[in-house]
Amino acid sequence: MFSWIVLSVISALLLGFYDSAKKMAVNKNAVPIVLLCSVSIGATLYLPLMVLSVIAPDWIAADWIRVKSLSWSSHGLIMMKSILVGASWTLAFSALKHLPLSIGAPIRATSPFWTILIAISFLGERPLLSQWIGMLIVLIGFWCFTLVGRREGIRFLRDRYVLLMVLATLLGSCSSIYDKWLLQRLEPITLQAWFTVYLVPVMMPMAIWWYRVNSHRANSYGGSRDRAGQRGEVLAAEGAKAIFQWRNSIALVSPLLIAADAFYFIALSDPEAMVSVVSVIRRSSVVVALAFGASALSEANFRSKALCVGLILIGVVVLTWKN
Repeated sequence: MFSWIVLSVISALLLGFYDSAKKMAVNKNAVPIVLLCSVSIGATLYLPLMVLSVIAPDWIAADWIRVKSLSWSSHGLIMMKSILVGASWTLAFSALKHLPLSIGAPIRATSPFWTILIAISFLGERPLLSQWIGMLIVLIGFWCFTLVGRREGIRFLRDRYVLLMVLATLLGSCSSIYDKWLLQRLEPITLQAWFTVYLVPVMMPMAIWWYRVNSHRANSYGGSRDRAGQRGEVLAAEGAKAIFQWRNSIALVSPLLIAADAFYFIALSDPEAMVSVVSVIRRSSVVVALAFGASALSEANFRSKALCVGLILIGVVVLTWKN
């Protein structure tokens, strides 16, 4: 069995591929529909396992992948997590649609700072000195990204999409703390399966609202087409908000996240795991996002961003060396 640190590193790699697929999915696309499609795919992947766990649990050889029955109060706790994560994802996907991946991912990765503060304040965690040094180096690397962002015209204190990503990160940090608490009471696979299913009704209202608003806008502009003949131009000026395009990357978002979260939940379920350390390791996924942004999306300032990522890697090495 892998240690909780190794599991966290594997989760980080998968999370980097998830961030890359997410950027491809939301780029110039309708965020609410992308979210609903991706969470629906995730729920579809889990439903067979959930049904099999009820009607034929003996067919599942390993107990750790069997979805257990829950009380109504436990279902309520998981629904609260789905609402929290749903809000975080909506903000993050909306921000990532407008920000470069090599900027948005590092902002999202600052969550360890907030997680550390919450963990120390409310959970009584006390990292080792080497872990403190490692986390400090990682956070310095994240801060350097703010300086690089200025070269691309992104003012971190003024850009509204940066603000959305920061809010998403704060909600994500709260979710990390909540995960640690839940995983002392629930099996990882049970939590992940029901959480994934509950994300569908959580995302449904936003998708319905988007459809109603944008279909009304399209009809309104359609009525003026004969008069002005500029419906396409008007919709383009609106930022193509009424357009949803299916892309294969949408189908990859949930499977990658499910795999990343599986390793993450198993790591956190270890009584010796420290949520502050797991969160920092997991956010090193920014390395994959940077490489993808530079190679596939041709994003600027690769060398400067690579130096920032180098600091993050050094921090992760220091963080994990004693373990």
